[in-house]
Amino acid sequence: MGIIKYLNEEDSELFIFPNFIINQIKEGVIIESHHNDILNTIIRQHFRNEDMVYISNRVKSYTVNPLIYNETEKIPNLLAIALIPETETMRKNAEYERTFFDKPYEIFDTLGEAIFWAHELVVRSKTQTINE
Repeated sequence: MGIIKYLNEEDSELFIFPNFIINQIKEGVIIESHHNDILNTIIRQHFRNEDMVYISNRVKSYTVNPLIYNETEKIPNLLAIALIPETETMRKNAEYERTFFDKPYEIFDTLGEAIFWAHELVVRSKTQTINE
């Protein structure tokens, strides 16, 4: 399960793996609706129609407009979001943001836990597709 691609974008660093993306937003960024367009493009390019999970490794301080989650959940092959907050304030923000997202959304203490969860979700999704 090695990395497929690393992208150093203006607002974030992205680590693209076969079943998930790890995104690390840069300090001071304000996440707005145009970031959904960027994410959707990256998902289409690298995953096409394959199910995947978005992992936000929140190691820097930035702001998310929670209203963007309504558009984020419309990305068809995005199964879920996992967050790893660095601080208690980031955790509280993530818990608040969760109320705006209707797909699975989990908060983890470690990146390893989030990756394990993401992998399990994608495997389960593929198994369900095969059995249908």
